[in-house]
Order: sequence, then structure tokens, then C-alpha cells
Amino acid sequence: LYLPFFQDLFGVSMVVPLMNLHIKSLGASHTVAGIIGSLYGVMQLFSSTFVGCWSDIVGRQYSLLACILLSALGYFLLGTSTTVLLFAISRVPVGIFKHTLSISKALLSDLVSERDRPLVMGRFNAASSVGFILGPVVGGYLAELEGGFYQTSFICASIFLLNGGLVWMLPWNEENTGRWEHQDKGTNSFSAKANYDLHLKSAANRAVTNNNVFQSPWIQVATVLKKIKGIACSNLWDIFLVRFLMSVAILLYYSNFTLALEERFGVKPLFSGYLTSYSSALGVLAGCLLGPITRLYQHNTYRILLHSSTFTCTLILLYASALNIWMVILSSTFLAFSTTIGRTCIIDLELTVGGNEASGTLLGVGQSVTSVGRIIAPLLSGISQEFSPCGPPSLAVGLALVAILIMNANKQKYCSHGNVKLKNQ
Repeated sequence: LYLPFFQDLFGVSMVVPLMNLHIKSLGASHTVAGIIGSLYGVMQLFSSTFVGCWSDIVGRQYSLLACILLSALGYFLLGTSTTVLLFAISRVPVGIFKHTLSISKALLSDLVSERDRPLVMGRFNAASSVGFILGPVVGGYLAELEGGFYQTSFICASIFLLNGGLVWMLPWNEENTGRWEHQDKGTNSFSAKANYDLHLKSAANRAVTNNNVFQSPWIQVATVLKKIKGIACSNLWDIFLVRFLMSVAILLYYSNFTLALEERFGVKPLFSGYLTSYSSALGVLAGCLLGPITRLYQHNTYRILLHSSTFTCTLILLYASALNIWMVILSSTFLAFSTTIGRTCIIDLELTVGGNEASGTLLGVGQSVTSVGRIIAPLLSGISQEFSPCGPPSLAVGLALVAILIMNANKQKYCSHGNVKLKNQ
């Protein structure tokens, strides 16, 4: 199940680092390149919630397959972009439908019990990190060849088409879902009751999907809007606010990382690149350690999130006040663990509190929250850098502290038998 998702990120990470160079080679100014780059983020912001909710209505297979094929179309158009206009057009289908990761996470949450979800999500994030580590290396090698960007884009489109075939052939029936659970028992044993509940949920979801996939598009749109309204009127605001604050804090940490190291310690960009790759590799290891960590905390996701966020805040403070490069390496080493664990826990918390029935909608809203952070973080980073190279991480510490205070203030709202869940109102 992890293979299509690894290939997805591997293909994307081959192309994305080369885009700025390609659009500038087409004659675009820095301003035009920035506008087109922002176009993708804006479309992701508005489409992620709708696509995630749509996956709840028509089912994971149909929505995931549609997103993969339309993303493949976008990267194919990118491979034929010989003008700035064609380049901008190619970003439209990708910006609207490149939500394969969110739908994949919703699919994984459908297949596993609530108790085992953090472990599976951790493995998913580990597979994602491996794709991000290997993709830029292969893309950089292909870029050295004549017409390398076009070849890389076509390879990425081909990978998406391959993933579409894999998703089409994935075992979606109840029998094979049970087999997958049985294979996982060697490391994470499900109780008989959990297996039975999962089978019932799978059968119910298939029945709903078979009815909804053939509904009128207008009925589907009305259902999507109704689900989004339900999420907007729920009491999940504190979880999404914590996600927003921590996302902006981490983005601020990375926003001027290379430039700050050069100004503060005279470190060359090549070393910064190695340090970033080193942190990504440690993120893979952190994803694999989530199983022992959740057992240590007795599957109390809220406590793990609170402690990992506190640790993240401390490490960013250590980086902002670092006196030498070794303190930076130390903070980067442990930050790779805390951010990976925190990212997994906030997703699990959203699904636990909001309920698996709307997992696609919840993950879509969470992705929109992160997209807002991606839009705001560069602006905050630019303003804070006017005062000091340590401005962005110092501001990040303040935002992380606010998130920690919010979690502490709402601590009594969560907790039941070691698992985080919403109390009855």
C-alpha cells in the first residue's frame, strides 16, 4: 500500500526543485515566476477541503484515481511547456487535484483501527520522506542532460500513470482488507472485535460509495458543502489552530535556513543542503519509531503531541541562540524527530476527534490550514529578517509557545482511557 505513495512523492520531488530554473529559462521575470508559484498554493488552499470531502462521498478509489490521472495530465503538460503561458496552464490541474497524499492518509485511516493509526501514519510519513530524499538526486542528474527538465516531467507523469494502475488494482473488497489486517498482525495485533468492526465499516462504506458515485454532480456538491459546514461549526477550532501555529513555526525555521547559516557562521549553501538531507533521513527513522513511542505513552496521542510540540519549541530556541554550528547540527538532529512525530499526531488527533466518517474532509481542512501557513510564513519571515537573521526562528518560538498554551488550556477537554477523544457535550 505504501508503494504508490512513495512513487508519487519520488516523481514530484524530481520536478519541483527544477521549476524555478525552467520558468526563468523561458524568459519569465522574478515577479511572474513568483506569481505562478503562488498560483499553485492558492489553488491547493481552496481545493483541498472540497476534494477531501468529495472522497468521503464517492469513495477513496474513485477520488484517488481521478486525482492521480489529472495530476499526470498536469505534469504531461508541464513536459510540453515551451512558453510561460503553457507553464502556468500546466499548474492548474496539479494545483486543483494534487491531493493524493491527503486521500491516501484517509484511505489508511479507513483500513486500520484507531489504536494502530499513529504507527501506520508514521510508516506512511517515512515512505514519503524516502521519496523526498531520492527524488531531487535523480532529478538533478536528469537536469544535466539536454532537455532534462522535459524528460523529468514526462517521467513524473509516467509515474503517476503507473500509480493509477496500481490504485486500480489495489484490493478494495472486504476479503482482501481482512487479509491486509491479518498480515499486519505480526507486528500490530488487532483484537477480534476491532477486526469485526473494521469489516462492518468497510461494508457500510462500500454501500454508501456505490450509491453516491452515480449521484448527480449537483447532489454531490450539496453534500460536500453540507459536510464542510458541519466541520466549520464543530469545536475542532483549537486543533486546527495548533496545527496552523506549529506549521508556521516550522516554516519560519526553514525559511531562511541556508542564508542564516551563511551570515551567522560562514557556512556554504552546500553544507546546508547536506544538513537538510541529513534531517530528512532522520525523519524516516522517526516515522519507524512511532510504534514504540505510542506504546510508551499508552496510545495517548494528545500527550505525545503536547510533548513533541514543547520539544520542537525548545529546539528552535536552541537554534536561534546557537553560538556555533555544532549547536545547529544538534538542534536539526532532534528537530527531525519532534516534527515528524508532531505532524503524525496532529493528523491522528483530527481523525480521533472528528471521526473517521469524514476523514477525507478533516484531512482536507487540515491541508488548507497548512496552505494558509505556507502563504503567511514567507511574509512573516521577510519582515522579521529585516531585524536579524535570527528573526524568523525567534518568531517561530513565540508561535510555538502560543500553540503549547492552547494545548495546555484544553487539556481537560481530551483524554479517555489513554486515548484522545472528544468528551460528550
